Amino acid sequence: MAAAEDSLRKALAEKQSAVEAQGNAVRALKAAKAAKSEIDAAIEALNSLKLEKSTIEKQLQAAVSGADGDGALSREAFRQAVVNTLERRLFYIPSFKIYRGVAGLYDYGPPGCAVKSNVLGFWRQHFVLEENMLEVDCPCVTPEVVLKASGHVDKFTDLMVKDEKTGTCYRADHLLKDFCNEKLQKDLSISADKAAELKHVLATLDDLSAEELGAKIKEYGITAPDTKNPLSDPYPFNLMFQTSIGPSGLSPGYMRPETAQGIFVNFKDLYYYNGNKLPFAAAQIGQAFRNEISPRQGLLRVREFTLAEIEHFVDPEDKSHPKYSEVANLEFLMFPRDEQMSGQSAKRICLGDAVSKGIVNNETLGYFIGRVYLFLTRLGIDKERLRFRQHLANEMAHYAADCWDAEVECSYGWIECVGIADRSAYDLRAHSDKSGVPLVAAEKFSEPREVEKLVIAPVKKELGLAFKGNQKNVVEALEAMNEKEALEMKAALESKGEVEFFVCTLDKNVVIKKNMVSISKEKKKEHQRVFTPSVIEPSFGIGRIIYCLFEHSFYTRPSKAGDEQLNVFRFPPLVAPIKCTVFPLVQNQQYEDIAKDISKSLTAAGISHKIDITGTSIGKRYARTDELGVPFAITVDSTKDVTIRERDSKLQIRVDVKEAASVIKSVTDGRRTWEDVWANFPHHASGSSDD
Repeated sequence: MAAAEDSLRKALAEKQSAVEAQGNAVRALKAAKAAKSEIDAAIEALNSLKLEKSTIEKQLQAAVSGADGDGALSREAFRQAVVNTLERRLFYIPSFKIYRGVAGLYDYGPPGCAVKSNVLGFWRQHFVLEENMLEVDCPCVTPEVVLKASGHVDKFTDLMVKDEKTGTCYRADHLLKDFCNEKLQKDLSISADKAAELKHVLATLDDLSAEELGAKIKEYGITAPDTKNPLSDPYPFNLMFQTSIGPSGLSPGYMRPETAQGIFVNFKDLYYYNGNKLPFAAAQIGQAFRNEISPRQGLLRVREFTLAEIEHFVDPEDKSHPKYSEVANLEFLMFPRDEQMSGQSAKRICLGDAVSKGIVNNETLGYFIGRVYLFLTRLGIDKERLRFRQHLANEMAHYAADCWDAEVECSYGWIECVGIADRSAYDLRAHSDKSGVPLVAAEKFSEPREVEKLVIAPVKKELGLAFKGNQKNVVEALEAMNEKEALEMKAALESKGEVEFFVCTLDKNVVIKKNMVSISKEKKKEHQRVFTPSVIEPSFGIGRIIYCLFEHSFYTRPSKAGDEQLNVFRFPPLVAPIKCTVFPLVQNQQYEDIAKDISKSLTAAGISHKIDITGTSIGKRYARTDELGVPFAITVDSTKDVTIRERDSKLQIRVDVKEAASVIKSVTDGRRTWEDVWANFPHHASGSSDD
């Protein structure tokens, strides 16, 4: 698509030059008072070039707006159709609507709640139950000390700019992103080189520093969207909602920005609960809060949202996974960093190959990538619009060993819905250091092992005389040295008697003399190896997954009369908010009684359903339930057997009244497919539900 767009931009620029040249030729002929036939021929050639230019403009417009040549809906029009349907049918609505709402906050209505509940129910089944995970539920209000240790207090920021006259705040990268997208989609006159530059800015947006972002905003002349006033330089804004715990206000806290920290701080107790055995995983579903600067994109960027997170603790020296072979043969779209850097597209790769070639860092990370793929595709996410993108080196946290995002394509572009990261031992170490409680695991040896241990022994008396009040900082820095640094210091002290040493907590070099520290290697017998586990973290944005599912499930089809387009959500039975509707064909007491009996059987089988005994036409009742994504409808049209109609094929079968609930149960449970049922039951005479 990018290559086609570039060639169209070049063709348009060439055609524009040709139009200008031919226009000049026409003007020259008129000035020279050339023969009328010659001028007419030149004008005809000019009109022909203008027509060709107009055709290229239309092709380019289609390429950048996401519409295809058959006049399909553009991305924006499609999104609007989906959102209008979702809000009208109360899947979700802006919160506090009667007070004009609050940006970034949404309420789920009845069908939205049911979809969310079904997605979370399947998440628990697919991950917590199948992997024997330990589920926890921790508070949303978190003391400052916890989020200080995790780095959120200092680093959980986005860059913000202010309207210099009104004080209105905007997210700096969003303004730059909007400018680039607007130019690419609406200004067809920009050159292919300029388009490539804007695309490069979009691709590297996350990596721009405050200074680089500010420079680009100035270079492109970007102003405040509402007032066109000048903007301030970008500056960091912490995204956490601050609060205080208790009435005194002396115990600061925050609403948690993620659910992971609750699991890390409970590691010691969870490890004990698991019989002091690794690996094990802990999971949590809960609300998280981020005070977004200027939220937009509906459910994709909100201030309160549901996260489902897993922390899989593993020995850093053994990241194999016993069930890895179950996913190793899966093949799906992957976007490794090398392909991204060289401007290629995502391609289908076998997961086993990606792990064996080292593209994916280890088996456990690969296993979770495979499980996430199965989870999303079984929910109803289109596998052709799902890719796993590896973080670029400059995107990854300094402590991460590898990180992949499950990205889903929707009308907003590629959206990150799940992050799967190998976070090494960073989190447990950070909380161990801050709390003073060792968050470690142990591997017991069958026989004692003799090991050589590095011993760093600061001489506190000498250090106290030399550094006085800074003694503690110097001692801590010496003890924190790794083996390589310590042995280099030992050699330097033996040869020179003193060495310069950088103390990060003092932010300066100090001189360490030979009498201030003793560094040696000693042989010891050990009965166990104590280590800080690594953690592999799949983190799911539930709202984002649900919104992408809404878009992937939505389509329209003509009504029976062909006079209007009807909306349909093709939810799999697994996530459909209502699995089945029951209605009598006509208002008749006998039929209504049978409908109520079937409803009782469905309730007993645990199947969500809706009974509709209004006198509306059958076609309208089907259309109403199709728009809610209900996969099956039972129509009572006799006292002995009933019609079951499937939403997408509109095919119907005849089933005995007593069997109706069990047939629906078997299909919604996934024990049978609709094709199985269709093959094993008599078909309705007409075959189509709308007759």
